[in-house]
Amino acid sequence: MGDLVRVETEGGICRITLNRPEVMNALNRPLRAELTAALRAGHAARVIVLTGAGRAFCSGQDLTDAGGLDEAGFEATLNGEYVPMIRAITEAPVPVIAAVNGAAAGAGANLALACDLVIAAESAVFIQAFARIGLIPDAGGTSFLPRRIGLQRAMGAALLAEPIGARQAEAWGMIWEAVPDAQFAQVVAARAAKLAQGPTGAYAALKQALRGSFDQPLEVQLALEARLQGLCGASEDFREGVAAFLEKRAPDFRGR
Repeated sequence: MGDLVRVETEGGICRITLNRPEVMNALNRPLRAELTAALRAGHAARVIVLTGAGRAFCSGQDLTDAGGLDEAGFEATLNGEYVPMIRAITEAPVPVIAAVNGAAAGAGANLALACDLVIAAESAVFIQAFARIGLIPDAGGTSFLPRRIGLQRAMGAALLAEPIGARQAEAWGMIWEAVPDAQFAQVVAARAAKLAQGPTGAYAALKQALRGSFDQPLEVQLALEARLQGLCGASEDFREGVAAFLEKRAPDFRGR
């Protein structure tokens, strides 16, 4: 990877850090390319942690890098760069944690919401800032927001473009948890370590089932559950989980 994204892999955990702290990790074209590549490479780990360097998680699109973004340019950039970046998260076969260490604004907020688990420092804020410059939420925001917090709150967040504190985001169900800043790194590390030691195949199956559930009628979802459960039931991790339960010990999942 280049200098715009730091990648550290240890103990099955791939930690990806956006590394433009001087501009609050704003997304320019090179950063988007590096991030997408890093996320895809992280699919080989057992858990991915995405965070930002410095005082922000990500401030969204770098507006100094927005030259030529007319109607056609916006559409091409979103389809060619933002969509692959978001899909690299949503299609990951392993859990993806957004460790939101500070402000997450615009596309940066929705980059976090694309992840499976969002853990935020108590001082962090989420801002759907698009309306401030005459745009609509992108990077998946029009999908993620109403599914997480309902239509009315999603409308308010997008129309008013006001900061939503981490505790409010937690109360609304926008994120998994807000933790005191002093405990943030420790909590993220513990969550990541737990997931890295879990049944990786079952995690992939449950991600597939849950992420598609909003668009499926019940009978289709029941059939999908049955098929995926059959695959999980044939795994080594399932046999290990049952043996550990019967033997009253902690399971040693291998991700197989």
